[in-house]
Formats: sequence, C-alpha cells, structure tokens
Amino acid sequence: MTRLPFSSPRLLALAATAVLVAGATGAGTAQASVTTARGGHHAVTAAAVTAPAPGFTSYAAPSTFNDADNAGEPSIGDDWRTGTTMYQSSLSTYSVTWDDTTSPATPHWSDVSANATNGCPQGSTISLDPILFTDHATGRTFESQLSGVDSLTCWTDDDGATWHPSTGGGIPSGVDHQTIGGGPYSAGGVGGLPLGYDDAVYYCSQDIAAAFCAVSRDGGTTFGAGVPTYSLLDCGGLHGHVKVAPDGTAYLPNKGCGNEQAVVSSTDNGTTWTVNTVPGTTPGDSDPSVGVGSGGTVYFGYVDGSGTPGVAVSHDRGRTWTDRQTVGKGFGIKNAVFPTMVAGDDDRASFAYLGTPTGGDYQDNANFHGEWHLYVDTTYDGGKTWVTSDATPGDPVQVGSICTGGTTCGDDRNLLDFIDVTTDSHGRVLVGFADGCINACVSDPQHRGRDAYATIARQSSGLPLLSAYDAG
Repeated sequence: MTRLPFSSPRLLALAATAVLVAGATGAGTAQASVTTARGGHHAVTAAAVTAPAPGFTSYAAPSTFNDADNAGEPSIGDDWRTGTTMYQSSLSTYSVTWDDTTSPATPHWSDVSANATNGCPQGSTISLDPILFTDHATGRTFESQLSGVDSLTCWTDDDGATWHPSTGGGIPSGVDHQTIGGGPYSAGGVGGLPLGYDDAVYYCSQDIAAAFCAVSRDGGTTFGAGVPTYSLLDCGGLHGHVKVAPDGTAYLPNKGCGNEQAVVSSTDNGTTWTVNTVPGTTPGDSDPSVGVGSGGTVYFGYVDGSGTPGVAVSHDRGRTWTDRQTVGKGFGIKNAVFPTMVAGDDDRASFAYLGTPTGGDYQDNANFHGEWHLYVDTTYDGGKTWVTSDATPGDPVQVGSICTGGTTCGDDRNLLDFIDVTTDSHGRVLVGFADGCINACVSDPQHRGRDAYATIARQSSGLPLLSAYDAG
C-alpha cells in the first residue's frame, strides 16, 4: 500500500474480488464445491448460495499515531451503542467512527490509548501481549497488556475518553496468550452480583502445563480465582479468543487437543470446563476461532495441519459437528494463517484469515515467495455453503514467508500471531489486521516488506450478518 499523508488518512476503496467456493464452470453457470461432514464433494448451483460474497474497503490508521506501523496481532471490537470501532495493538488503543453518508465510508480515527492522564496508570507502559474486547451489548471495552502471571488491564464505557483500572485477571493465571471476553450469564451456574453490570467477563490465559479462566461478576474490575480449563493431558496447543454465546455458554477454542482441534466450553459461568474435539480436524500452527450465532449455532474456523482453512458447525454447544469443509477453494488457497470467526444471525457467519495460493513451507524465509491476501468466507445458510471474498485485491498483506513459530522466528514475524474480526450493529463485518506490505512492496513484487501497519477492512457491499439490515 502507498501511504497517504495524515491530512488525508490512507483509504483504499478496493472492490473485493468475489467468487463462489469453487468458482464458475460452464457457460455462465456459477457453482460451489461443498465439502460435507463426511468429507465428500458435490456441486450445487448458485441458487443454493443465497447471496454473493461481500465487498470490503481497507482503511489504515493515521501515520502520526504511536504504533501505527507496529500493529502485529491486533484486536478489534465495536460499541453498538455509539457505532464506534475500537482497535488495539502494541501499547496503543484507537477508536474509529464512520461517516456512512459518503461512499466508501469516511473514517475518523482517534488515539485513545489508556494512560495515567485518562484514568489508567498502568496503561500503555509495558506489555508482553496486547488484547482488546468490546462487549457489544454494554459498550464496555477492555484493553489488556500481559505482564507475566497476570495483566495490566483497564476498561472504558465511553470509547476511550476515560479509563478505569482492573485487577487484570484471576489467580492462578497463565503466563501467556491471555484473552478477554464476555456476555450473558448462563442459567446453569452462579450468576452476577447486583453491582450494575449485566454481563459476565472472562479472563483466560495459558500456562506451561495448564490453562486457566477466571470470571468477573462486577464488570471486569475484579476477578475470581482462576479455574483450570484443560491440562497437557487434554490439550497441547495454545487457545484462541474466548467467546460467550447468547445463552451464556463460554467457548475457548484450541489448536491441538490430541490428534484434533477442539472447543473447550463452560455452561456454568466458568465453574467447570469440557473439552470437545472437532472430528476430522488436525492440529495446526494457528489458533482457531469460534463465532456464535444469535440462536446458539457455533461456527468453528481453523487452519488444519496441511495449512488449508476450514470450517465446521455445531448445534449442540460443540458436542457434535456438521458441515465441516475446506474453504477458499475458488482462490486456490493452499496455505493460511490467523483464522478468526464471527457470527450474527444464527444462519450467518464470516471467517477471515490470511491466505495464499502458493503451496509449500510458508515459514521458509529464504525460499517461500507466496503473496498473501486477506480473505473472508461468509455463509448465509448456516454453514452449508460459503462464498469467498478477497478483501485486499491487488494489495498483498505480506509477500514471502509468515512465521508462526513464536520467538524462534526471524524477521518474518512482523505480523505476530493473529488477526481479529467483529461486526457492527448493522451486521457489517470488520477485520482488524496488520498490513505487512505497504509503499514499495505493493508495486514491486520483488520487494519483501516487513511492516505491520494498523488497518481495518470494513464491509462495504453485500448482505450483512444481520438480516434486519439487508435492505441497507
């Protein structure tokens, strides 16, 4: 990407290239290749896919912001009360409001990083890992900086204008890979306290031999004790982001539990946890992700051991899975990293990841020359079929290798370990990612950029994930 000056924030109005999962065959006949839960394939007509793939527009943060080009593994959230999008990377938190009277929409970025002057003395000081979570229903946003066995955390109810300190998490706690999530309480466990905040808040983290989740019942100001969710006897892989369903079930996805990937869930507000594997998956290099529809349908997005992206669906809180299939086939995706999933209506979900049609060892710094784009697969029929969007056509997110080996990586770990996805109150999909290929890297295919520029891909066409806003 060529960076525009701050007076005109860099905006790329790119109409996303969209295809069905297997492209077109025959004269004007669009078809989709669907992988069934049994692993077979069959062709279906376009009528079975209820909508074309959505389009996206990419927006980059102003270059004057701290950490604008230091945005590896960002988190993204959206306050449905105000329409403000929140973006976290490194020690910085940004807010974005959108003017949809223009086409494409015009963003208004603000640096609202937590610090001593706005109520968070521990904010923006030190971090081993950044994370952000926004509760759609309450509008409360948490920014967390991993400090070792806990986190330096604050929360805001006014989109970052003021912040309030939190104890950070529960004890015991893990030393890595923290995640914060929240949502309604389950009827099957101990509920909240009468302290004016309606939802449960979860803090989960990974330790050497076990993982822990703690629950806050006062809106994230304090947390209870950390509860083991699984141990090395159950799972060896790192977990992804915790998500809470409308019925209060909490889901923690894991990339390696035995010979499969899994979802670890709690139906009693974090008191106990159960590991449910996803049959047919194989352990991967990237953390998987869960999205939960309005009726409780669970969508599992993952990258398997072969490097290809896949999805599966559960209608019983992860006990059984259906419609497992590989996605991205229309673009010939052979390698993918950083899967992230979000759902809206019960039959609608979107799955974002970085992908490339180049096969082989994508972590081979010296010899891998693939071009990576941001792809988004969307279902409008409950996960039976998916349509694929190239959200960054003509503008790679990375050229060359991407390392997912943690601290053992060399100079190709600029993007770190994950990206994130959310929706706004109208069901538009927003993907927070770090752009590793800007300026000369975009126009010169021989130039291997290693940036990490803070960027949001926002849905600009197609049906949203909330059918109430299908008309626009």
